Amino acid sequence: MNILILGGGGREHALAWAVKQNPKTDRLIVAPGNAGIALLAETADLDVLDGAAVVAFCAEQAVDFVIIGPEAPLAAGVADATRAAGILTFGPSAAAARLEASKAFTKEICDACNAPTAGYARFTDAAAARAYVLEKGAPLVIKADGLAAGKGVIMGMTEAEALAGIDEIFGGAFGAAGAEVVIEEFMTGEEASFFILSDGVSALPIGTAQDHKRVGDGDTGPNTGGMGAYSPAPVLTGAIEAQAMDEIVLPTIAEMARRGTPYQGVLYAGLMIENGRSRLVEYNCRFGDPECQVLMMRLGAQALDLLLACAEGRLADARVNWAEDHALTVVMAAQGYPGSYQKGSVIKGLDKLPEDSRHMVFHAGTAAREGAVVATGGRVLNVTARAESLTAAQESAYAMVDAIDWPGGFCRRDIGWRAL
Repeated sequence: MNILILGGGGREHALAWAVKQNPKTDRLIVAPGNAGIALLAETADLDVLDGAAVVAFCAEQAVDFVIIGPEAPLAAGVADATRAAGILTFGPSAAAARLEASKAFTKEICDACNAPTAGYARFTDAAAARAYVLEKGAPLVIKADGLAAGKGVIMGMTEAEALAGIDEIFGGAFGAAGAEVVIEEFMTGEEASFFILSDGVSALPIGTAQDHKRVGDGDTGPNTGGMGAYSPAPVLTGAIEAQAMDEIVLPTIAEMARRGTPYQGVLYAGLMIENGRSRLVEYNCRFGDPECQVLMMRLGAQALDLLLACAEGRLADARVNWAEDHALTVVMAAQGYPGSYQKGSVIKGLDKLPEDSRHMVFHAGTAAREGAVVATGGRVLNVTARAESLTAAQESAYAMVDAIDWPGGFCRRDIGWRAL
């Protein structure tokens, strides 16, 4: 079959890498792609937020299956457009993608189905939000309601930080995403990521991971889009996974169906785990980045079979075949990230690294220029390894990191520390 993946980051490189291994794949196109993706698939210059353009491209290129990677095309209704045109699609409708596009909507769903989550209040007025902070006291979590590329969350550990966060969001730091603010109770515990496929009726857990959000070793410094991840997450035990399915995921899917907006695609539940129970931090409507990289490294070719079962409504009969293995990815970012950073620095040594079922450098923000790979984003490379133990996967990933010649980049040196 001919497959189109929308997106151009590390998540999409990992998806393309796994999909390409499946013999069902005849032709693989990724739009817009990046320098790493171009080594294993065709790339296309396509506006992935324009549903009509995507539908026309699929008709021209005889595309059988569309996999939507990032959240922005989902929120823009691209899945609605492709489904309306009769194209098999993986990814939720715009109405269902509100589970990520609006934090206030997610809280509303949790209230409706009694899913355990943090206490909260929502505001469209800065003065009222500030008064709430002064009434409740710190610590609190201040969130821009809409999509902010993983950055619209401010940890108000003191009242001053919480008030500054309110001013920052309402002041336009995150654009339209900050028109409404959600203020949440600060939850304690350990956070982990739980990934579930849903075809609107059935749900299938497909893996766990743990991300490292802060930029510095030991979880210090500002929040980022993610500096590394590993899978599986030991903190997400079988018992907690079952509790999360019974109390959070399945009630959410049932509530979405009840509202006439069935959820079809991957549901990424960020969970806070404490005292043997989980509460929902947030939902994302796509694979996490960089969690997708470790999941795809472990799933391999079967990933396509699972995505097809999801899109075709066959999840009730689908099964995941897990090996007893571990995967770990280290994000290499441009110096200065998550603040201002320079683009265009040259990355050397990538061509000498192994690329197989246990070693892969997934490109996130790269381009090919005059025969060289250059950095074009903040998070640039996802150096990923798989092994029998997490320790071995960590050692393998950092050996690859050390072989990359990129003075303009940096990484955390402690990915996996919580589990190890």
